[in-house]
Amino acid sequence: MDNHITWYRNKQIERTMANLEKHNIGAFYVADELALKEKIKQLIPEHSTVAVGDSVTLGETGILELLRNGCYNFLDKYRQGISREEKKALYRQSFGADTFLASTNALTEEGELYNIDGNGSRVAAMIYGPEQVIIVAGINKLVRNLEEAEKRTRHYAAPLDAKRLNKKTPCAALGYCVDCKSEERICNSFVVIKRQFIKDRIKVVIVGRELGY
Repeated sequence: MDNHITWYRNKQIERTMANLEKHNIGAFYVADELALKEKIKQLIPEHSTVAVGDSVTLGETGILELLRNGCYNFLDKYRQGISREEKKALYRQSFGADTFLASTNALTEEGELYNIDGNGSRVAAMIYGPEQVIIVAGINKLVRNLEEAEKRTRHYAAPLDAKRLNKKTPCAALGYCVDCKSEERICNSFVVIKRQFIKDRIKVVIVGRELGY
């Protein structure tokens, strides 16, 4: 990467991490997927109960396999053959998890997490329930402010997710949001997390890679 781009990214990450800390949200930076796995091992005690939200990032970085193969009680919503009812039960169990892992649709330099959810299970667990929430975000998720966060999510992340999930929505065909009224719409809950009441309950790990949507 060009040295000037690296400089710009580093400044952006520094601002974001400093503002997260001001909002009682723990902030960490790791260079790559290998370092991420080591950080996750440090943050999650063995034999604890771990749940995850829907996330392309966690799959790409190998974190799902780490949880499956490690010494954790992993509430695996992705396991083969899981039924709709079993998945609904896991969503409820997630609120009692020791750790909940997810990514975020956007992370502002002002230290805010911006997310749009379909059924709300991911954002609900971020807000309340699990003792610890770990958010893994690639550098592509960094934006200047909430206005940019909403634009990124509605016109980039959401159409890609709808396409991935084979949803019959306009964005999955057009590639951008039209604020549809589709029965399969995945943009139902718009949530901004600006601060944590319990210091460091939420921890954000920024990875120096472009990851997920």
